[in-house]
Parts: sequence; structure tokens; C-alpha cells
Amino acid sequence: MDRKDIWIDFGFSGLTKWFDSPWVSEHTPLEIVVMAADWGEGSYAPTLLEDAVSLLESPLPTRVIDILCCAAVRVRFVPEERWIDGRDWLRQIVDVCEERIRRDEPRFDALPPAPVCDPELRDAVLAEVRTLATVLGHTTADHPYYGVPEVVPALEQVVAEVDPDLGFRLFLRVLKAYLIPISESQHLRYRELGERFGYNEFVVDDGTLQFMPRAD
Repeated sequence: MDRKDIWIDFGFSGLTKWFDSPWVSEHTPLEIVVMAADWGEGSYAPTLLEDAVSLLESPLPTRVIDILCCAAVRVRFVPEERWIDGRDWLRQIVDVCEERIRRDEPRFDALPPAPVCDPELRDAVLAEVRTLATVLGHTTADHPYYGVPEVVPALEQVVAEVDPDLGFRLFLRVLKAYLIPISESQHLRYRELGERFGYNEFVVDDGTLQFMPRAD
């Protein structure tokens, strides 16, 4: 399936949205991953595998991965109460996705290498993260129930050191999770970035992005 045909957030960022569903307590985290990988007759699995491998093999400290996970699903970051180590979790996601892909492609070995990062896209995403750095940092760190520290530097690291595509989607997911409003011009820029990354328009704005039509 072409990316344009995936009309919901996909990959690792999309998986975090599944954990915001009202029925999440009825399933184990691993069961949710299995359901996500099976979405669209398995069309979700390759993008989820690609993101999980990118994070797993990245130079990011595990703490940064844990921070990104907590912020994306809007849960308090409490290191000593983690239900699983971030990299162990990514390994489980990889196993689930590879098993799902092999159901349709028995000879599947690995995804092709990811395309080389476009420096202009990387810089554009970093600029958007930094434009909201103050409000994003305060909203996530100081939330009375779902506080997560160091979210802005964590997003900057994934954009600069892993993949600007994944970093942009995680940025959008955090904005939606914490209901952080954006301006008309920001909304337009995000949609343009989504086009450049090849997203379906609903990946950027699925109705939960807090678009505030006001002047900057």
C-alpha cells in the first residue's frame, strides 16, 4: 500500500495513537501491537517495522525513547515505574511486524534501506519544533497529571539523529495528545510538510489537531 493510501497515522507514531483508544485497558500492550500490525490486511506492518528498527538501531539513549513514548501517549514519565524497557519494547514490535509480513511474504528477510535524509526537510521539521519549544516544553513537563520532561530535546534528537519523517509525526502526535493550539500559518506549514513526506492529508490533521485560525 502506498503511503498516500494510509489515511490514519502510521508507523510508530500511529501505534502510540492506538494506546489512546477507549478500549486500551481491555488488551495487553503486545496485543495492541498485533492489532496495529494487522490493520489493513497487514499494510500497517512495514511502516511500523521501519520506524521500530530506526529507533532500535539509533544512537538515542533508551531514556529518550521512553520520553517520546510517554509524551506521544500522554502518560506521566516515571522512570522507576516503567512497565518495560524502551528498547526491549521495540524488539517486540519488530518481531510482531516481521511475523505479520511473512504471513503474506514467506521469504521476507528485511525492508530495503531507508532513503537518504533530505537535509532541507530535517531543518524544516527542526524549525517547527523549535518554534513551539517554549509552550511545548512547559505544557508537557508541567502537566499536573501527565508530566513528561525533556520532550523538546527528545524530539530534536529523533529529527536530527534518526529520521525527520518519524520526528515530524511524533511532534504532531504530542501536539494532539496535549491539545497544544497552533496558528493558521503553522497549520499550513504542517500540511505542506506532510505533502513533502508523502502523507495522506489526514495524517497531519485528523480532526484532533488544535487548529486556531489566528494571526501569528
